[in-house]
Amino acid sequence: MKQLPFLLLGALMLTACSRPATEAPVAAKPASTASVASVSSKSKAAPAFTPPAEADIPEGPLGDEIRLGRAIFTDTPTQAHDYVGNGLSCSNCHLDAGRLADSAPLWGAWGMYPQYRKKNGRVNSFGERLQGCFRFSMNGKAPPLDSDTIVALESYAWWMSKGAPNGVKLAGAGYPKQGFKPPQPPDYARGATVYAKDCALCHGDDGQGQQVNGRNVFPPLWGPQSFNWGAGMHELDNAAAFIKANMPLSRGGTLSDQDAWDVAMYMDAHERPQDPRYAGDVAATRAKYHDTPMSLYGTTVNGHLLGSGAAK
Repeated sequence: MKQLPFLLLGALMLTACSRPATEAPVAAKPASTASVASVSSKSKAAPAFTPPAEADIPEGPLGDEIRLGRAIFTDTPTQAHDYVGNGLSCSNCHLDAGRLADSAPLWGAWGMYPQYRKKNGRVNSFGERLQGCFRFSMNGKAPPLDSDTIVALESYAWWMSKGAPNGVKLAGAGYPKQGFKPPQPPDYARGATVYAKDCALCHGDDGQGQQVNGRNVFPPLWGPQSFNWGAGMHELDNAAAFIKANMPLSRGGTLSDQDAWDVAMYMDAHERPQDPRYAGDVAATRAKYHDTPMSLYGTTVNGHLLGSGAAK
């Protein structure tokens, strides 16, 4: 296959890095109740939002369901083992149990659904969006919409978002991608240098992360236990924005824009599990699902056709 231009010749270190299980959670803004900052009608700035404190989860059956959702979110392989295909948890990419701004917090997503998603060409409910996470990021299978797993996760997201306006994009929602461009095209070799300096300590020289008692404290970034080629984190802009805002862990914002793009390229130029939409042909799968310069799937990097099978 024809190799793409140098812009795509690197691989993003999609540092989908979770906080270690033994580390204290990232502190959220102190609040006993959710709050939304008022914004002038003339202002184009997105409103700020502070999610409710964990201590405010109510007692009773509803609170039990919310707490179950939080448990699934922070330890997905244990709590939703029937639906996962790797060792990742939701909180590996949505930090601080889905609370942290600029790491796709739950409170920034709940109020934006239902919405049309180009990824599957139809309007999705929030539950369907969660199903996609299991299929792609967890490399597993979608829990039924009426399953305990989906209902608990929806309950947790609903509670986390109490007080937030519906249909309004909040400051800190998603990953901060707007206007985030690399000064130079991302470069694999530069990314390898950044990875060795700023990422390997946690994620390992081989990108396979670290485990304690069989549980990820730092997640694998590529290989058979990482997210698959259908996950949003395999796209360079998503990975670079996440890395810039959140990595290295507890030192988000310290990498330069160029370093974030380069290391994202380095990570995403490694093999990972196949896109579950694959129908036997890498080129056809790229043409149908990955026809964007942000995806390295179906391109050749260092002599290897990405998507053709696991390679170190």
